[in-house]
Amino acid sequence: MRQGSELIRVSKLSKESREPKFMKYLYEDTKTLYDVFRRGVRESNNGPCLGHREGPGKQYQWLHYNEALLRAKNFGAGLVAMGLSPGPDTFVGIYSQNCPEWILTEQGLYCQSMVIVPLYDTLGPEACNFIIGQASITTVVCQDDRKMIQILQSPPKCLKILIAIKDISAETSNRAKKLGITIKYFEEVETMGAASQLPELPPKPDDLCTICYTSGTTGNPKGVMLSHENIVADVSATLLQLAEHKPHKSDVLLSFLPLAHMLERCCEVAVYIAGGAVGFYSGDIRNLVDDYKALRPTITPSVPRLLNRVYDKVNSAVNGSAVKKLMLKMALASKKSELERGVVRRNSIWDKLVFKKVQEGMGGRLRLLVVGSAPLAGNVLTFMRAALGCVIVEGYGQTECGAPSTLTIQGDYRPDHVGPPIACNAIKLIDAPDMDYFASQGQGEVCIKGSNVFKGYFKDPVKTRETLDNTGWLHTGDIGQWLPNGTLKIIDRKKHIFKLSQGEYIAPEKIENIYVRSQYVAQVFVHGYSLKSSVVAVVVPEVEAVKVWAREQDIPGTLSVLCANPHVKQLIMDDITNLGKAAGLKSFEQVKDIYLHPDLFSVQNNLLTPTLKSKRPQLKKYFTPQIDDLYVKLP
Repeated sequence: MRQGSELIRVSKLSKESREPKFMKYLYEDTKTLYDVFRRGVRESNNGPCLGHREGPGKQYQWLHYNEALLRAKNFGAGLVAMGLSPGPDTFVGIYSQNCPEWILTEQGLYCQSMVIVPLYDTLGPEACNFIIGQASITTVVCQDDRKMIQILQSPPKCLKILIAIKDISAETSNRAKKLGITIKYFEEVETMGAASQLPELPPKPDDLCTICYTSGTTGNPKGVMLSHENIVADVSATLLQLAEHKPHKSDVLLSFLPLAHMLERCCEVAVYIAGGAVGFYSGDIRNLVDDYKALRPTITPSVPRLLNRVYDKVNSAVNGSAVKKLMLKMALASKKSELERGVVRRNSIWDKLVFKKVQEGMGGRLRLLVVGSAPLAGNVLTFMRAALGCVIVEGYGQTECGAPSTLTIQGDYRPDHVGPPIACNAIKLIDAPDMDYFASQGQGEVCIKGSNVFKGYFKDPVKTRETLDNTGWLHTGDIGQWLPNGTLKIIDRKKHIFKLSQGEYIAPEKIENIYVRSQYVAQVFVHGYSLKSSVVAVVVPEVEAVKVWAREQDIPGTLSVLCANPHVKQLIMDDITNLGKAAGLKSFEQVKDIYLHPDLFSVQNNLLTPTLKSKRPQLKKYFTPQIDDLYVKLP
């Protein structure tokens, strides 16, 4: 078996040479995120920029580009007037949901070459305070009373100023005072900045623009240091790959994925660079459909979890009716054959009869949907492309390389891959001999090098060396495979593998990605011990599908009751086993028993990261009694 043959692949859109010329920018006058916003002002001709609404039933209100830019300038100048030093050595925290002030803060900091450090809404006080302490942050912009209280529980000594976006209580104000922390309101800082007449200090491309802490599944979060050039290069290469589908000034994006993550940040940068508009969701994910209907976006980023729910909902709705089932089957077949011919539309007879509700649920105007953050099942992707009648591109990347490093090309409607490399980076696969993957066979650990690759982890040289080698390659820990058409398929994960007692390696995420395709499964956690010869799983059933089946069988009860029903368990066990067989799982990879759990894993119950990935150590700890019980019953 020949090992170690490295095949480095670059985008066909980058200037091919022995040492590929990595793209750094698309427009000569737009090399930093400071430049991006000013280009948006010019392109939009002072069009709408940042939109928000107070809640269901309310209309979107808009800040136009000139006003947004002026307010950002004033906010940045206000921070300097308060005593912060301009320049890339000054870090300012932001602890807020997506809202116009988030972007005003970010752009305000860039007006003075400062660095934004997002704090995660869902990491809780410990991680937030770790970040504030590690980055020696003196000033944090805070959304509301609740978030301020979290920070004030045990603030690091370096914290001196909190800037409130919304009103805060007298009690919070007094608590801050006792701790020697000053509270200012966002508008106060803007007013100080407007009065100060301070000049701007624009950043350079190589300056740090953000430290984006990755949520991680274990230990403290790691601070990914990204420069203006990293993000501008990543967005520019993405725009180049999108070609005529890239954002333009008449586009409207709905912002609901956390701005603390680079997928959302990069999508918004792509809209601002074109002079398009961004409308923020009203703050409650349960009202997202209402936000879609009110804003009627043309572009939206999304994650597989949400698309899976749409897919499941549509399939559950037709389950009880043979006629509806047949209609859906015919509609999908027709739209699928159109996709294969390169036709993307939403005005066919099937759109009116079958898919209208799905399209209207997302505002009815979508033309581009960007998927990232986790693998999306091929059948779900093809279904969404047919149902929404818009271009759906899927990308692969990490915070450490901005966001995407590959992106599917519109016109290629085969699912189950993440596209070729984009023009700002090269990709190679290296041997992972422990797992039997070899680059000579077109499989191995995915490594990325280019102008989007980060500068390292903040104050963590050891982890930086583990991830970034001395020739500049980022080692992702994901296992990829080159497909014959030059696209990359992510097939495995280097971490999260364990050995069974017979010496076989198990990659639980691979198994989970197969089982989650079951119509009866909402979430699944596969686990095993090295002293055992088999694996087991915790399954959260898909409520609607299981209830429909139970009604057909005359089995009554709530989801909790159904979870304890042996017939329901057998139904799900049979379905996932068949999926496993069809996908080629070996017998030792198939779970031998399952425990049904009625409540979803979520960010709130600390079982998912903010990007909706499983927190494996926490899941293991949480379900240890049930997992142990399953093993006791196994022969």
